Order: sequence, then structure tokens, then C-alpha cells
Amino acid sequence: MVGKQLLLTYLYLLVYILLSSGVILYNKWVLSPKYFNFPYPITLTMIHMGFSGAVAFFLIRVMKVVSPVKMTFEIYATCVIPISAFFAASLWFGNTAYLHISVAFIQMLKALMPVATFLVAVVCGTDKLRCDVFLNMLLVSVGVVISSYGEIHFNVVGTLYQVTGIFAEALRLVLTQVLLQKKGLTLNPITSLYYIAPCSFVFLFVPWYLLEKPGMEISQNQFSFWIFFSNAVCALALNFSIFLVIGRTGAVTIRVAGVLKDWILIALSTVIFPESVITGLNIIGYAIALCGVVMYNYLKIREGRASQPTEGIPERVKDLKTEKRSSDLFAANVGNNSNNGGKNGWNGSASDSNADEEAPLIPSLRMSHLGRQLSGHTA
Repeated sequence: MVGKQLLLTYLYLLVYILLSSGVILYNKWVLSPKYFNFPYPITLTMIHMGFSGAVAFFLIRVMKVVSPVKMTFEIYATCVIPISAFFAASLWFGNTAYLHISVAFIQMLKALMPVATFLVAVVCGTDKLRCDVFLNMLLVSVGVVISSYGEIHFNVVGTLYQVTGIFAEALRLVLTQVLLQKKGLTLNPITSLYYIAPCSFVFLFVPWYLLEKPGMEISQNQFSFWIFFSNAVCALALNFSIFLVIGRTGAVTIRVAGVLKDWILIALSTVIFPESVITGLNIIGYAIALCGVVMYNYLKIREGRASQPTEGIPERVKDLKTEKRSSDLFAANVGNNSNNGGKNGWNGSASDSNADEEAPLIPSLRMSHLGRQLSGHTA
């Protein structure tokens, strides 16, 4: 039984890595003028949001897989709407970057996610400026600058789009903590999609109507139902795969898997898209940035464990508290991923991921515990 459970866990990790990488490469292929040539990132993001919202509605209202939370108009107006706005912006800008820069360089820029999240959290008062964390952020930033300097096909517009998307995602993460979690509202992936995806769709409609609709009316770009349907299914499946992986492994394991996925994705992108060229400076810069990310994760995990009381508390209570901390650490890492392909953002204070690209909507502090329940039931 132990062997079977371990095998199933590795299978879930493999599915997560494949889906996460696949969604990013699929989005790039669809949007790139050199391949499928559908240069409308807002339209693609709206398809993802509309499909995800419809599936979530079917699961909640028709199949009754989960029950909707008690959502008041006040909570929706003050919490869900602003979070949805920044979520839509992060997907919009992140997907638009695919039109201008390579997948490999986008993954390297995403190393800035922790820097953005930390800065926003400090400004919003949800985290404190500390010397050790600041030095880690500086190391990450230096690594990204070196990687950017070594980029052969550096594009200012694409870089600005990606960095703007990263900061929009950071704002979403901090707002999720400040607005939703402090109100005690717990959302799992299905209820998150149910409430946030339709609202994000509405926010994306305005820029779509102004920026993309006129061009689509006169363009000769092809529209294949099966291409976009399969793309949306992959993005949705990624959300659920992350949920199952958290339940079976925990935050630390999936973060390690995320790092492995990034390296695999960078290598794969150069094979699938020959125009993507990686230089030595790219690799050196990204490795430096990754060292900063690993050091920061280590500090946060050690800090979380040190803050847990060790005496006089039942083991199950300690486990639940550890799960809360792990989920908190994880949330920022996977927030990089339904349409942007996994924004590697994380923060011990502001819960995260993405993208993007993949962009999973998992703001709950109890996700690890819920994931174990569902994954155990599924198994």
C-alpha cells in the first residue's frame, strides 16, 4: 500500500509538471505569429475564464460536488471584485508578453515574483522589511538583470508587459490575504473559479472591446474550436492537478517540483521554438536568481517552524497548523500559472499561483488540509 501511494504521488507530480509546462508552451504556440498566429491574448484569456467559470458553475449548481460559500454583496464588492481585477490584469499582461519575448526569458523574468510580492506586502503593511530578506531580494534582482543583459532577442515592450503582469499578480496575492483571509472566507479551487472567473471575464471585456475586437473583425486569423477548447481544458486541469498535488505532498515538495519544471520548460522551449536562444549569461543570471529564491524559501520555512509551539499541543493540531503554514507558503508560488504558465511568486505573508498561463486560484489558508481530503477520496 505504501508503494502504491508513493507511486500515485509521483504520478500526480508528473501530471502537474506536464500540465504546467504544456499550458505555457500551448499558449505560446497559439499566440505566436510564427505558429498558429492568433495574436489576441485578451481573447485567449477570456476563453479560459469563461470556460472555467462555466465548469465551476456546473460542478457547484448542477453536480453539487461542493457547496458555495456564504457570499454577501459586501464581501463580493469589497473583496472578490478588486481581486478579480488584478487577476485579470496579471493574465492579460502575462499572456501579451508571449507575443514579444521567448518562453525561456519569460520564465527567467518570473523569478522577480518574490521581489514584487515582498515589496507590495511591505507597502501594504502585511510584511516587515528585514535585512536578510532584503539581501535575498537583491540577489534575485541582480540575477534577473544579468539574465536580461544576456538575452539576445531582448524586447523592451515584452519585458514591460511581463513585469507589469508580475506586479499585478503580487497585488492580487496581497489583496487575497488582506481582504479574503482576514474575513475568514475559505475558497477551494472550484469555488474560487465560480466567483472570480466570471468577474475577471467582465473586466477583460472592456480592453478586449477596445483593443482586440476591431482587429478581429478585419483580420483573416483562423479560429479552431478544438484548439481553443483543448487549451482551456488544459488550463482548467492544471488548477485541479495543483490541488491534488498539495494534498498528497505539501507546499515544499511542489515548490521543488516547480523549480524542476522551470528548468525543463526552459530547455523544452528552445527545442519546440528554435528561435529561442539561451546564452551563458541567461543561465548564470537565472541560477543566481534561483539561489535567492531557495534561500528565501528556506528562511520562511524555518521561521514558520520556529513559530510553532512544541509542547502541550496535540499532534493533530500541530499538523493542521503546519498545513496552514505550508499552504500559505505555497499559494504565492503557483499563482504564476493558468494563462501565464506558473508565476513563480511566493511570500510567507501573502498567499499565492499562475499563472499564469496556469494561474491557479487557490487563496485559502486551509488548502493543504482540504487537498488531502479530496485527494484521499479520489485515490
